[in-house]
Amino acid sequence: MTRLAIANGKLADPSGKDLTPGVILIEDDRILASGDVAIPPDAETIDANGLVVAPGLIDLGVFATDKPAFHFGGITRAALMPDQSSPLDDAGLIRQATRAGKPDFWVHPIAAATRGLKGAELAEIGMMQAAGAKAVGTGRQWIADSGVMMRVLSYASGLGLTVITHAEDAGLAGKAVATSGETATRLGLPHAPACAEAMAIARDIMLARATGAAIHFRLVTTRAGFDLIRAAKAEGLKVTCGISPAYLFLSDNAVTDFRTFARLSPPLRSEDDRKASIAAVADGTVDVITSSHDPRGPEDKRLPFADAAPGMAGAETLLALSLNLVRDGHVTLNRLMTLLSANPARILGVDAGGFAPGSAADLIFIDPDAPWIVDSGKMAAQAGNTPFDRMPVQGRVRRIMKGGNFL
Repeated sequence: MTRLAIANGKLADPSGKDLTPGVILIEDDRILASGDVAIPPDAETIDANGLVVAPGLIDLGVFATDKPAFHFGGITRAALMPDQSSPLDDAGLIRQATRAGKPDFWVHPIAAATRGLKGAELAEIGMMQAAGAKAVGTGRQWIADSGVMMRVLSYASGLGLTVITHAEDAGLAGKAVATSGETATRLGLPHAPACAEAMAIARDIMLARATGAAIHFRLVTTRAGFDLIRAAKAEGLKVTCGISPAYLFLSDNAVTDFRTFARLSPPLRSEDDRKASIAAVADGTVDVITSSHDPRGPEDKRLPFADAAPGMAGAETLLALSLNLVRDGHVTLNRLMTLLSANPARILGVDAGGFAPGSAADLIFIDPDAPWIVDSGKMAAQAGNTPFDRMPVQGRVRRIMKGGNFL
């Protein structure tokens, strides 16, 4: 057996409140102990040189696997959305997806809730779970048929799987590409009211209540949406929600001049909703921060705004942007790692995302103050479609470990 001891690091343990100096003891691919522990004489010692040692990031809901971007951003596990060229609605496709990242990172496929993601006929969820699916997802779309959604929730609940859903009422959102407001009106863009999100959340919470299912709203971006999530949690329902840095640090003003890199789904919201998103992270309403990594090439983005594909490359900026929440005093670094690692692991049901004995030895070594500038032309991602182009940020991953081995 191989034993490693990582010493001289500052531990960002999601189960703790503050950074603490300590040791992480690893045997083979698992963590044995962490904190104030003695280093065994037979262990190889790795000097962390004062860097922050944290669990590898677990990105809950990416649309593409992207090795260079994941390694740059410290992502060791990625939950792959079912929206692929062939939707992940078949056990064989799930099995293939689980192997996609080896040996460089773990891929946890999210099974399509319905065949072809069409929102009509349930997919073979049980068979896909047996093939390696860790959750069930509606993809980029909301399932409009309440009967179908109730069956999805009931079936997933019986299997112990969380349903990851998109929160926009399709009847309202329609062909909209922006949030209703001054910016959309001035630019003449097709737009929908922000309440499309709250309406979708309200219905799905009712169905989750009726079925007892666990439901995760992948991206919640409005004040009204967060109010519904808070109420559901207070009631004791199995409801969680996520957000990506774009909605924390950008508002709908970012689409001015028809900037297609800021064309997202759901669309960027008002400044009031952006501030509500920050507050929701600070008060614990938000459970997960995800990159929603969706690299898009020029053929998808260099088009009229309404014709451009939604999405952004977010994997390599996820940590650096999220660290702004720590610097601004909204969360501690340990709490941030709960949002980026521990909670995604819990939702997916994997033994990772923390330093508890038996947890996977997936670790990252962070220099939280290292400055760099986001450059869409030099990004490691398959495509550099980021609305944060030319923004100065701080925080770099210096080393990354997967399963007890440095990459």
